Amino acid sequence: MRKVVLAVVAVSSALIMGAGGKSEDVKLLEEARKYFEPLPKVVDNPENPVTPEKVKLGKMLYYDPRLSKSGLISCNTCHNLATYGVDNLPTSVGHRWQIGPRNAPTTLNAALHVAQFWDGRAKDVEEQAKGPILNPIEMAMDSPEEVVKRLRSIPEYVKLFREAFPNEREPLTYENVAKAIAAFERTLLTPSRFDKFLKGDLNALTREEKEGLRLFIEIGCASCHNGPAVGGRMLTKFGVVEAYWEATREYVTLEKPTMPMDVGRFAVTHRKEDLYVFKVPSLRNITRTYPYFHDGSVWNLEDAVQVMAKVQLGRELSEDQLRKIVAFLKALEGEIPKHALEVPVLPPSTPETFKPEL
Repeated sequence: MRKVVLAVVAVSSALIMGAGGKSEDVKLLEEARKYFEPLPKVVDNPENPVTPEKVKLGKMLYYDPRLSKSGLISCNTCHNLATYGVDNLPTSVGHRWQIGPRNAPTTLNAALHVAQFWDGRAKDVEEQAKGPILNPIEMAMDSPEEVVKRLRSIPEYVKLFREAFPNEREPLTYENVAKAIAAFERTLLTPSRFDKFLKGDLNALTREEKEGLRLFIEIGCASCHNGPAVGGRMLTKFGVVEAYWEATREYVTLEKPTMPMDVGRFAVTHRKEDLYVFKVPSLRNITRTYPYFHDGSVWNLEDAVQVMAKVQLGRELSEDQLRKIVAFLKALEGEIPKHALEVPVLPPSTPETFKPEL
């Protein structure tokens, strides 16, 4: 009889603990929903509505190296969709092997951001798409007119622009090149198990990942890294408590000299309050978008998290805290849309198209 009573007590205790655990999970979900939202299916823009025709054209342009002066560099060169929208280099290699000044951010989920580029100088992906094609260090085309001339010499592109922008008298314009690429990028969303959790599936995350999420909120990471992209919503100073270049100095080696100090948004606005201000990056797929920070100075995610805790929050994370937060960050690794990974067959050039300048 005594054994039966003990067994009942044990079962009852287990049920109570189970209920208590679920209650804690519900509380965590409620708290998480104050900071985060699930990813949408598409990030539309009333000024550039996403249509199948635009997405088809934009995808082809994204993969087409003929948008560069050399005919070798495409958007996908630096923002490789097979490697989660980045090139995994500290800073990218551009026209005539020039090295860019900043790390290439991922294009995945980028349409959710408040602005584009590390310094926020472009308001959206439409404006951003115009920049690299004409940048002399990146794709190095001489002018918008040269881009249009090259595309106009390819008959299939003329047809595709007409289909993508049917109500325009002259659909093949540089503005529409950017709009088409942006429409494609607005479909590059990567839902993960974290989205399932936010939608109410309490079992979508492991216990350690849930503990990491709780720490992520409690320690203060979510004050900047929030919203559907878990970041990208604001620009802020990198180095609130301590200068960022001091915190990353130990990751510099003889083989990899330090990057020059970057003044951030100050270079755009020349306002003192914008000194060392950068866009808060999205943490979606952060496990795949190394190396980290605007200068690509840190390769290890654990090191990057510790640097952020130190320079932004003035904290030194314990090994246990670090392990749990990184476990949560790993749960943000999502699925790249299948249509984005299917490489398009590009239309053939004509003899008049171009002579590449290497």
